[in-house]
Formats: sequence, structure tokens, C-alpha cells
Amino acid sequence: MNTKVFSAFKRWYSSLETHKASGGPARGTIAASLVVLEHLKEAYDLDLDAHRAKGGAQIIGLSPGSVAKILERFDETRPFLKEGGRTNRGGPGDIKKLLATLKDQNLDKLQAEERNAALNDLQAFLVERVRDFHNRQRLRYVYEPAKTTWQAIHELLLLAQEKGKEGMVAQYLVGAKLALRFPEIEIQNLSYSTADAQLGRPGDFHVGTTAFHVTVAPMPAVFDKCKANIEQGFRVYLIVPDRAFIGARQNANAIVADRIAVESIESFVANNIEELSLFTGDKVKDGFRRLLEQYNCRVDQVENDKSLLIEIPKNLT
Repeated sequence: MNTKVFSAFKRWYSSLETHKASGGPARGTIAASLVVLEHLKEAYDLDLDAHRAKGGAQIIGLSPGSVAKILERFDETRPFLKEGGRTNRGGPGDIKKLLATLKDQNLDKLQAEERNAALNDLQAFLVERVRDFHNRQRLRYVYEPAKTTWQAIHELLLLAQEKGKEGMVAQYLVGAKLALRFPEIEIQNLSYSTADAQLGRPGDFHVGTTAFHVTVAPMPAVFDKCKANIEQGFRVYLIVPDRAFIGARQNANAIVADRIAVESIESFVANNIEELSLFTGDKVKDGFRRLLEQYNCRVDQVENDKSLLIEIPKNLT
């Protein structure tokens, strides 16, 4: 790492205006910087006009797709940019300062390989700031008491899907439901990335003689696990989103007829809240709050990514 260049770059970053919505510089500025640094690897031109599209308000090549491609190279796959920075009119001004900062570092005198390594380090720094952004952004869910509990869970999963976190949220919701339903039993709580095979566990959760598998995309591998569970003497539940329920049940019956209990996440979690609340309106509201609190507790115990936490709606507190 070129420490001189890196220090200058961090000073530029620190000078950027902090936005309340992001808790740091505008997302459009970070995205534009990632794209411009990518351009510079191909052609080291520090003239702002070389990076501006016609009209001057937009950086050439800046789009959600181009930013996602760069982030993915650094193993960051969560959605970051929706509008490609088009609403961030301050972006070109920030990029002009970035290019001026780089010009002072005389990177043009370096061999292309060494220069690109330095530019890559600068991108890595920005990707870490993207991760900081995600870790600050809790899921903001709107609870509407007039709707059914099933619908409340369904909408929470839709929000998680929009944020690219549906699989993780689904697993922690089911874990929270089981923990509330069986307070006398320790419901295992492992990070989402922990594979069943690593620990030899029968599924995502194990209660009594039953293995529970939670997935938002029921592919052949999960049915293989279910079949293996049955051969080992376990009862099996496969918990999937409502949209995948019919297909998952058909596939389960085709593989092992009448031996795999397939349930929708919405019904599996919502019915538990209703039962524990004695199907009483005010108690259901309290039950939903307890579910979210239990969910947050489980996430906080094992996940570094705090963006998985759900902001408890004010009308539940």
C-alpha cells in the first residue's frame, strides 16, 4: 500500500459533506468515486471532463449495475445504489477534488501495475465505507395493526428481499419464533453463514426429533438434506416463503411422499404469535413486538452485520 497516497485520499474523504440519511458522504459520491477509480485503471486521465457525461451532471458509466460489479469484486453484494447517483448533484464537484488530490500524488509516474494496485487500495477503502453504511441501516418496518399477522410477516420478508437480506431475515425470524414458543429449550443460534455440514447439525434448527430447514430458494440440495434427515430417523420441516410453498410441497412429495412437512414462513411464524397471544388484538400486537425483540437479540448475538437488525416500530413500543 502506498501510504502517502492513501493518507491523502483519506483526507479527501474526510472533507466530504456528511449526509444525515447515510451517516456519511452521499452514496452517489462514493459510487461515483468507485467508478472513476475504475476508469483510471484503464486510462489515467485526471481531467474531470474525461469522466463526465454530456451535460456535466453525471459521471460516465455510473449505474447501479456498474457499482454492484465493483463491490462484488470485494465480496460486498448488498444493494447500495438505486438511482446511480443522479440525484447527487454535488458528485462532480467531489470528484473534481478527488482528481486534484490524485494529481498531487504523481501516480502518473508509476508503472501501470503499481498505480492500479494503489487505485485498488483506494477502492477497498471505499468498499469498507459502504459496509459501514449497511451496518448503520437497520431494517425500517412499518407495522399496521389492522392487517393480519400473516400479512405483517409477509411484508417484513418483502422488505428484507428488497434489501437483499431475505434469507438471513427468514432464518432469524424462525429462530425467534421457536425461542418464544419453547422458552424452556435452548434454540441454537448460529450465524447465517454457518453451514449445517460444518457442525454436523441436521438442519438450521433441531427441536426434539425434528429438523427444521429454512430457505427462501428451495433448490435440490435442501431436499437432499431433508431426505438424509428422514433416513437418519428425524422428522422434517421445510420452511419456505409463501411464494415458493406450492412448488416446494410438490417437490417434497415427489422425493419422499408424505414425509416432509412443508410450511410457509408467514404461516409458521404468524400462527405462533396468534396462539401465544390467545388470538386477542392487543396481545397480538405485544406478541409481534416480542418476536422482533427476540429476533434482534438473536441477530445481535452472532452477526457482525448489524443492518440485519429491525428497527422496532414506534407503535409497538
